[in-house]
Amino acid sequence: MKLLDLVHEHFNNLSKSQKKVATYVLDHPRNVAMSSAQEIGMEIGVSETTVIRFCYRIGLSGYAELQKTIREQLLFRESSLYTYQQTKLELEKESPFYEQVMEQDCRTITETIKQINERDYEKAIDALSKAETVYILGLRSSHAAATWLSYTLGLVRHDVRLIRIEAEDVIRTLSTMTDKSVLIAISFHRYLKETIRIAELAREQNAYVIAITDSLLSPIHAHSDVLFPIYSPNKSTLDATASLFSFMNAIVAGLSVKEKEQFDQSQRSYQSLKSDFLFVKGAEKR
Repeated sequence: MKLLDLVHEHFNNLSKSQKKVATYVLDHPRNVAMSSAQEIGMEIGVSETTVIRFCYRIGLSGYAELQKTIREQLLFRESSLYTYQQTKLELEKESPFYEQVMEQDCRTITETIKQINERDYEKAIDALSKAETVYILGLRSSHAAATWLSYTLGLVRHDVRLIRIEAEDVIRTLSTMTDKSVLIAISFHRYLKETIRIAELAREQNAYVIAITDSLLSPIHAHSDVLFPIYSPNKSTLDATASLFSFMNAIVAGLSVKEKEQFDQSQRSYQSLKSDFLFVKGAEKR
C-alpha cells in the first residue's frame, strides 16, 4: 500500500505527537530519507521513540522501512502531471479507452465516499443553512471548482460570494466576515499560501470554515472547522476532478433539501422573470 494511503488510514488513531510526525513525513520526505529518527524527532519537537512508534502504528517494521518506502514512493515519483499521463497510458491498453477512464473516476468517487464523515457533512450543511453570507475560495487549479460551486450554491440560497483575489480587496472582504459567515475553501496540492492564510484570517473573524482538500494532513486542516478529504490515486488535481465535483454536488443537494421552502421560492422568482430574449430555441429535427 502507498505510504500516503497508510497514513490516511491510521491518522485518526495516532497520538497528537505521532500526527506531527505524520505531517512532517509527507511535507518533508527528503529530510526523513536523509536523517535519523533522532534527528527528525529533534526537528519537530518529539522523541526518537515517538518517531519509531509512528512507523509501527502505520504498519511498518520500523524507521528503516519508512525511509525505504519514502525513497521508492515519494522521492523518485515524477511530477503529478507526468503521473497522470502515465496512468492513462496504462488504461489505454484496454478498450474502449473512455470507458476505462470513466470507470477509474467511479472508483475515486467510491473511495471519497468512504472518507467522508457523515456528522461533519451534516454540520457543514447546517452551517450553510444558518449562514448570512457564504464565501467560496479556490485558486489556480481549484478556481474552476470554486466558480462552479459559487454559481450552483447561489441557485439554492442567497448571498453566495466567490472571492477573487485578483479583482478585489481581500482584506476588506475578510473584514466583513462574522460568526454568521461561512467560508468554503478548496485547497489541493500544491497548497497555495494565499488560500491557507485567508482561511486562517477568516477563522480569526469567527467565520465557520469548511475545507475541501485532498488529504487529512493538508495544511488547511489547522484552520478549518470541518475538513473533507477528496480521494485521488495520485497528487494530480485532474484525477480528483470527478470525486471533487460529485462531493460539491452532494453539498448543493443537501442544502436544497434542508432549505426546500427557500429553494422553491427562489425558483419561482427566477422563473417569473421574462428572459426569452436571452435564449435561442434549438433547431427541430426533421
